[in-house]
Amino acid sequence: MNEFDVELSPILLLDLSLLTMLLLVAIAMLRSRHLFAVVMLSGIYSLLSAAFFVSLDAVDVAFTEAAVGAGVSTVLMLAGMLLTARREKPFEARRVPIARLAVFATGAALIYATIDMPTFGDPNAPANAHVGQAYVEQTPDDIAVPNIVTAVLASYRGFDTLGEVLVVFTAGLAVILLLGVGSVRGGREVSDAQEDKT
Repeated sequence: MNEFDVELSPILLLDLSLLTMLLLVAIAMLRSRHLFAVVMLSGIYSLLSAAFFVSLDAVDVAFTEAAVGAGVSTVLMLAGMLLTARREKPFEARRVPIARLAVFATGAALIYATIDMPTFGDPNAPANAHVGQAYVEQTPDDIAVPNIVTAVLASYRGFDTLGEVLVVFTAGLAVILLLGVGSVRGGREVSDAQEDKT
């Protein structure tokens, strides 16, 4: 067996199919001009991302992606779409060489930055050799939670997670209040205008 031969396991086939569907949904989002279709496709993209995270054994990240990406974000975008047109305005595509140059420069910098990265899953990598190893060894004794990621998010970083939840809740509440206040003012202005006419 050659060292470049890769055994196609069911998990690998599942990951490849999920990545292919993510790519197809992203292309469909870029090509669509109907805002409702784009919102629905973004929800599908979030659900596919959540399924991919589950395949990578990152259940906590998958739950967050499904709740925030497919749930809250989709509802907020649908609510915001009520205040806009249903279709994107046509525009003339212009070639901007500076923007294209910036994209290529950023991509080249990102690729260059990955050269020094350690091998995926390397036990001697700095992330696995110091603090990460301490979490792996001490979490079962410190906290009776089998999943280390859950233990870190819920206990070691509990206040940080609480702050993130408060930020998301505040942002969602602000959007709801803005949409509600705008609709109430619009209704009052219409009713006042009608009363003035009569």
